[in-house]
Amino acid sequence: MNDKYQRTMYACFVGYIVQAVVNNFAPLLFLTFEKTYNIPLSRITMLITINFGVQLLVDLLSTKFVDRIGYKVSIVSAHIFSAAGLLGLAVLPSIMPDAYTGLVIAVVIYAVGGGLIEVLVSPIMESCPTKNKEKAMSLLHSFYCWGHMGVVLFSTLFFKVFGIENWKILTLLWMLVPIANAFVYAGAPIAPLVEEGEKGLPLKALLTNKVFWLLMLMMLCAGASELAISQWASTFAEKGLGVSKAVGDLAGPMAFALLMGTSRAFYGKFGDKINLSRFMMLSSLLCIASYLCISLSPSPVTSLIGCAVCGLSVGIMWPGTFSMASACMRNGGTALFALLALAGDMGCSSGPTVAGMVSSMASDDLKKGILAAIVFPVLMLLGIAAVKMEKKGRSDK
Repeated sequence: MNDKYQRTMYACFVGYIVQAVVNNFAPLLFLTFEKTYNIPLSRITMLITINFGVQLLVDLLSTKFVDRIGYKVSIVSAHIFSAAGLLGLAVLPSIMPDAYTGLVIAVVIYAVGGGLIEVLVSPIMESCPTKNKEKAMSLLHSFYCWGHMGVVLFSTLFFKVFGIENWKILTLLWMLVPIANAFVYAGAPIAPLVEEGEKGLPLKALLTNKVFWLLMLMMLCAGASELAISQWASTFAEKGLGVSKAVGDLAGPMAFALLMGTSRAFYGKFGDKINLSRFMMLSSLLCIASYLCISLSPSPVTSLIGCAVCGLSVGIMWPGTFSMASACMRNGGTALFALLALAGDMGCSSGPTVAGMVSSMASDDLKKGILAAIVFPVLMLLGIAAVKMEKKGRSDK
């Protein structure tokens, strides 16, 4: 690979760490917001919905404006929005008449940054002249997992040493990450996603392509399969093992994120020796097995192990679908990546929703909710098989 693009790749890795900060830092402070600003927890948890709702909107709108203003301006702007939102999180609730309004404004600002990062980082990495793009994409997405773990571990350590009352200082420290990476991106070369002399596929061509809709289904299932478990992993740990929330977060979501990142890093290291479709199908089967283990096992410890194994199984789904899309739909351009990100975010919302709704209907039996959500890894498996058949059919013609 051309050495000048190493800087671009490093910036992409840190870009996903920035997104992990944006998505996972504020929830660590929800109880602090409740006590400090006297805001009901029901209103505070709405901040998660607002965050992902804005990111969905940005995913959709970016198909129109990213190509017009350019990738470099867009990705640097994404980091500026992320930093400004984190600054607002520390400052706005204290200076505005209504603290909750200040929190909402801050979340909306950094959600714009997070949404743009999700849309832009994968195609920027895809455009880099690497030998094995599937390996690079999987390694890239592992950095979101390491970022998630880093946010939880570093923040927990900071609160332990300096006290949670100093959370604003920590927020400003996390703000330095997107600021620094904005400068890295500003000086990094960004290769065109579509080769010179060629045009990206128009939106109509994407929407009338059967493979595109199969990839959209796979992306939705990737997000849903991941979040349906990761959102409930802490609850399993707390209830099943009878431990505190802090220990539950480490035993549940942290174990999930660790194994998910390990799966992505493994493919990032050895992907050139592994068939991507086969690896994704085996991972989907392992995911189905982990769902059955979580929902049907009478042992809380076994269910918790199932949660961790699920992290290992879903690791390749999201980056693998991106890589399959790039291979299947050459010159898909910004529209392809933006719509795939949109489908993934819809899955991130629908997976926990299905599990939660079915659990409520079954007298808050979370295991039945998880069993119902097994539909997502099953559809993922079918989607991969359908794309393989479609590609084989094209090659036989």
